[in-house]
Amino acid sequence: MLKSLKTFMDAQIGSMRDDSKHPRNTERSYKFATAMLLLEMTRADFEVKETELSAVSSAIQRGFELSDEDTRELLELAESEIDQATSLYEFTHQINNELSNEKKRYIVELLWRVAYADGELDKYEDNFVRKIAELLHVRHSELIKAKHRVQAELD
Repeated sequence: MLKSLKTFMDAQIGSMRDDSKHPRNTERSYKFATAMLLLEMTRADFEVKETELSAVSSAIQRGFELSDEDTRELLELAESEIDQATSLYEFTHQINNELSNEKKRYIVELLWRVAYADGELDKYEDNFVRKIAELLHVRHSELIKAKHRVQAELD
């Protein structure tokens, strides 16, 4: 497992170097933290559905412009680590320290997409998105705008 983590991270570091030749750890950790939150979203209503997992995979692949293989590896890694996580704070804290408000709002929108992937919004899913938005310091008005954008796309 550690070997696959190292292989994936090395591959991502190699493709994400900036002009000063230092790895952009922000980008790498953003991807991993986002994958963890999206996977946790699939568990919010205590029933992981294939449509939700597909929505996570699609969001990760499109949002991060990853290949099929890199998407699969990131999700496998996140899935293997998710049960070891002690709280969501470790992911949201990292995101808060490293990302702009725009990227945090994007994460909230991705959470809504996963929540609505099965065509319904469970009260636990709604609560989960709201909790993450609060931890990410996303304003309530932005949370609602993201929700309405996703709902409009589904209609």
